[in-house]
Amino acid sequence: MPNRPLNVAKPMFFWRHLLAVFVTSSLLLPFLANKPISAQVNEYCQLSPRSVQEKENLRISALRGNEAAQISYKQILKQHAQIIKECRQQNWLKVQAIWLRLYPCDIKAGSLDRIMDRIANKGYNQVYVETFYDGRVLLPANRNPTPWKSVVNLPGAENADLLAAAIQKGRQRGLKVYSWMYTNNFGYSYAQRKDRENAIARNGKGQTSLYVVDNGTQVFIDPYNKQAKADYYRMVEEVARRRPDGILFDYVRYPRQAGEDSIATKVTDLWLYTEATQQALFRRAKNYKGLELIRRFIGKGYITVSDINDTDRLYPQENEPLWQGRNPTMQKAIIPPGLRQPQLQSELWQLSVAHAMQGIVDFVNMAAYPAQKMGIPAGTVFFPEGNQILGQGYDSRLQPWDRFPSSLEWHPMSYANCGNAGCIAQQVERVLRISQSDTQIIPAIAGSWGKSISNRPSLEIQMQALRQFAPRVRGISHFAYSWQYPQHDSDRKFCQAQ
Repeated sequence: MPNRPLNVAKPMFFWRHLLAVFVTSSLLLPFLANKPISAQVNEYCQLSPRSVQEKENLRISALRGNEAAQISYKQILKQHAQIIKECRQQNWLKVQAIWLRLYPCDIKAGSLDRIMDRIANKGYNQVYVETFYDGRVLLPANRNPTPWKSVVNLPGAENADLLAAAIQKGRQRGLKVYSWMYTNNFGYSYAQRKDRENAIARNGKGQTSLYVVDNGTQVFIDPYNKQAKADYYRMVEEVARRRPDGILFDYVRYPRQAGEDSIATKVTDLWLYTEATQQALFRRAKNYKGLELIRRFIGKGYITVSDINDTDRLYPQENEPLWQGRNPTMQKAIIPPGLRQPQLQSELWQLSVAHAMQGIVDFVNMAAYPAQKMGIPAGTVFFPEGNQILGQGYDSRLQPWDRFPSSLEWHPMSYANCGNAGCIAQQVERVLRISQSDTQIIPAIAGSWGKSISNRPSLEIQMQALRQFAPRVRGISHFAYSWQYPQHDSDRKFCQAQ
């Protein structure tokens, strides 16, 4: 039997493979060593530049198909996740979160890995992924039972589930992934549907939010409208099926107006002029006199002494006009109509404001229910000053966050801009003062690491200012990924996904 020639290709391949494994694995040595956490992260639980670069090299090699790099990359993700977890357990700030918007281009291989790596590298352990915004939803086109278009609306990508992928990629790095959703702002596309016209909120001037918000894309709905509630509820159900670690509800309010219209001082400033809202308001009457005066007040914006006399003649069998929350201590026979008019008009104004606010509270409670029944935490995002009384009126947003249930997480957008962190701390302090002691408060701040932006102090300075509220405040979020990586955000936003 003749001798076979030696096959040198296999041994050479073996040694090359072994060398690749050795070189790639050596990149892990700094993380596999039993080093104290302080040697691997800074006080904000951020990974060292060397660790970041080593992981990025592995990510790129893995994306190019290097099998050894793929194995090592998965290992380093677990190692970094454990490092950050242990750091957070030892830090006063147990939750450090960031707000993130995804784009169609993020379905490209490696895009989510790069984003989530950058987030983890900065010491974050939660990410709030924008799931419903500008009239689009982050659901696959083939599994989108809502009236809104999918964010990924590309031929051949009908099954792309960016939300599910983001949840999976985030958890792979030890991140909790929340869905962040617009709430009462349904987007311009919703207003274009003829079958949804009655669901759009209107004020007493016949305006929708398209006429009062500068960018012309925000469409706020009537929170009492059954169709609007059904549409939103179904969307939340579909999002909850992806099992995010939480769902946050933003734009839980009415439109923010400008100039003198930023303060609502009369009933026609309120978003009460839709059928569903008015019918719900009329049901708050507790007798016919109350109903009659409510109708006249909404119709004209005021009531007169003649209105009161007319109502007395129409329903002589009743004493005082009554509606929810009204408990008069004196009978009409004692006080002439001329003296009763100012008090009744003031109380009708308060009823109207309370009714508008209650619609917002009821809507967010409805929206949160699909998540809560599945054991998924829910939270609200709000402006700390959005519920204020201003002179004789109210902030036009009518954002009644002080009435939100303590079972929800509260995420106050503490974006005050006064050149230092003092005014930001004041906003957070106000929320803490008004909230119940068991309410979980996670302030949102805006800015960038290591530098001020638009007169806003760095994130470090802002967080140090909020440390005084620990342990009541044990979590803070940063708006946003796009602020920290503006070029990367722009590239992703405007790229051409294939």
